[in-house]
Parts: sequence; C-alpha cells; structure tokens
Amino acid sequence: MLGSLRVALAAFCGYRSHRGKHLMRPCLVASLQQHLVHYSHTVEGMDNPKEVDSVVHDVDGNIEKSYTPQQRAIILQLLNTATESQLGCVKQLQGEKSASIVQFREQHGPFQDLNALRKVKHFQPNFIQKTCDSILRLTRRIEQNVIARFLKPDVPLHRLQAAESVVSIVFGLKKFAWVHVDRTMTVRDWQEQDCCCFLKGKHVPELYLEDISSVVSKLPQADFYILEKPSLTLQKTALFPAVLHMRTVEAMLYCLLNPQLAEGSGHRVFSMARNTVGKHFKIMLAESRTSGVEVVERLINEAVLVPKPRVNFTPEIIKQYRHHLQPRGQNRHEEMCDTLLQAIAFYELSFF
Repeated sequence: MLGSLRVALAAFCGYRSHRGKHLMRPCLVASLQQHLVHYSHTVEGMDNPKEVDSVVHDVDGNIEKSYTPQQRAIILQLLNTATESQLGCVKQLQGEKSASIVQFREQHGPFQDLNALRKVKHFQPNFIQKTCDSILRLTRRIEQNVIARFLKPDVPLHRLQAAESVVSIVFGLKKFAWVHVDRTMTVRDWQEQDCCCFLKGKHVPELYLEDISSVVSKLPQADFYILEKPSLTLQKTALFPAVLHMRTVEAMLYCLLNPQLAEGSGHRVFSMARNTVGKHFKIMLAESRTSGVEVVERLINEAVLVPKPRVNFTPEIIKQYRHHLQPRGQNRHEEMCDTLLQAIAFYELSFF
C-alpha cells in the first residue's frame, strides 16, 4: 500500500500557469488523490477523515489536536515520502518551503508528528495548518458528494476527474469550433467549420439538423463534451432570432451527443458559462468577457519555448496555428480560441 503511494508521488510533475502558479497535471493529481483516499480508508481502526472545512484548529499551538489520527497519518505519509519537486506541487510548499522540508528530513529523519513541522525554517503554526489542510483537500475533492458547480447539469466532481479526454465546443451564428484535449493537457485535434445553413430562412429544422449532424460526425470520441453556454438573453427583442438559434443548436447537440442517456448512462454533455472561463483567465471587463485570442497565442508560444508549458500541442497543430491566429481583423478565429480556453478551464477547475 505504501509502495503504491510512493509510485504515485514519484509520478508528480508540475507546470506553471500564466499567473505563475505551480500546478499539477490532471492525470497525476487524480492518481495521487486516488492513492491518498485508498490510504485513508485502509488505516487500521480509523474512520473516514472529516472534511477539511469541519476541522477545528487548536488555539494553543498544538497542531496535532487539529486533526484526527487518520488525517495525521495521511499528512505525515506525504511529507515523509515526497521529493522536493513533488512537495512543490502542494500549493503552500513551493520554492524554499519544499527544500526546507527535505533538508530537515535528511538531518533529523522523518517527521514523527505534525508539531515537528514547527522546527522547519520559516514554518509557523498558521502556515502549517494551511499546508495540512491543502493535503487533506486532495482526498476530499474525489468524494462522491462533491458537485462540479461550474457545469450544468450538476455532475459529481469525481466523474470529471476520471475523464481521459474531453471535446470543448463553441458555436456562433455562422461558425462551429471544437478542440480535443486529453488529461495530460495535450491538444489532439483543433478545428472549426462554417455552417452555411445557420440562420437561413425561418430556422428550418432539417437544415439545422444537416449542418449539426455534419459537424458531430467529425468530432473525436471523448468522455465528455463541454459546450459554451449561450450568454444572449431576451432582454432585447431584437436578439430573439439569435437566442433562438443558439438554443436550437445547443438542444440538438445535447440530443446527438447523448444517444444513450435514456438507458441511464448519465449525461456526457455539459454547458459551461462563458463568463466562468473569462473569470478563470482574468479576461473580464466589468461584467463582459473580452477576447481570448492573445491568451491563446501566448499558450502556443509557451508550448514551443517553455520546458513545462501549461498546455501541450502536437507538432502539426503548432505548425498550423502558431502564426495563424490574429488578435485583430476578420481572421481572429475567436470561436477556436474560446474552445481551447474552455477546455483548459474545465480541467483546472476539476482538479485544482
């Protein structure tokens, strides 16, 4: 059991976001979470750990009293077996903090209890408690009752964390774009298509079905399909045709991509609000979302220049799109850029 946990820890690798935060790849986070949960459920004579939010921190400085015996065992196992780079994947243990833990272990041996962390350079009680809470939160996020609040309809977070790949879809009045991203944050396919029948005539059903079925037939197989939730409302009657169009396309995608829903297999098509992605990438202006083209350009350049980029692209995709996207003009490919940002937000909100 302990050996399997060490294997999961050895698989750690990190990458940095555009804001400089050290993140773990989704596949590795999920692996670690599974092993931590398994460890927490197999500690002899102990109940399941309490939720992190229910922990009452002791005010007299005895950190041990803030956690159950099982929680202490989980935390100590991680602190005593992880390497410096692996420890750096925990939010509070980046930079010198992880190096200090490893140095202490080398000089004094493994930590015997949580209070021993106070002997580590720059480790104060409040900081230690935040670090311990972060470690325990890895186990909590895989529990069955945690709902992904950023998607509709509601879905347990653990279902999303088990996904091998997703297809992110964004459609407009004349275009339909999609991107296929796997759990290693690698872009496998990225395309857009003009839909010539959209908004022709009075929303003729058979024309819509022809266009949308043509696109769906080209989509890669994936565990989930994430749609951008239409942001248009009926506050202005002039927008009614556009709103009707967006809702029609959305409804058809839910039907065509959920063929086994009636058999009880569960939803595999979900909608994510456009502003959720905008807030995640900090491209909001007041209550409106701005263009994400420049963010995507930066992500592509990082994939070429940075050793551990936020997102990986296949060589063919880099060659095709690195100098193809334009932040201004008619060839901005906004829908394509939006699909990529939505896929990244999906993974990062699911795991971090």
